[in-house]
Amino acid sequence: MADGIQLPALIGVLVGAAASYAVSALAERTRWQRQTAARWDERRLIAYADYAQAIKAIVTLAHRLAAHRGLTPDAKPLQPTEANLALLQDAEERRSSLLEGVRLLTDSDTLTAIRALNHRVWHLVALSADEGASPQDWSTAFSQYREARDEYHRHARHSLGIPGVALSHDQTWPPRWHQPAP
Repeated sequence: MADGIQLPALIGVLVGAAASYAVSALAERTRWQRQTAARWDERRLIAYADYAQAIKAIVTLAHRLAAHRGLTPDAKPLQPTEANLALLQDAEERRSSLLEGVRLLTDSDTLTAIRALNHRVWHLVALSADEGASPQDWSTAFSQYREARDEYHRHARHSLGIPGVALSHDQTWPPRWHQPAP
């Protein structure tokens, strides 16, 4: 009879131990997944931000070169000297190098947005060197670049799980306060 009383107690201990182990294992797995996701999100954020800064460096140089050609009054003119063109080439090489890290970490929608952004940036660079380009060509291309940049930001934010939109409501270009040169 003593053995009959001990069997349910032993079964209860075994079930309790198994349940405790299952809950602990599930909690540990969830914690590990959360830590892994946070680590990848942090790396993705750094890659996205570095890439955006590299894009900005190219666009700033192209904008200044375009100002030298009279395509835009919105930037300090930069002469297309060998040294300045080397700065532009260095910026492009940095962008290209950073793209590899982004490609490893991003999703296909963000990568598609990056490709569109690259094409818009390369168009600005080409226009900044094109003696036949007009201020209207530059203005149109710059607006298209801004749209592609905003699309990249939208997709990058989405892939990081950041809610909302990081765009101002006033997206006019040039800005409303800008007075064109006479």
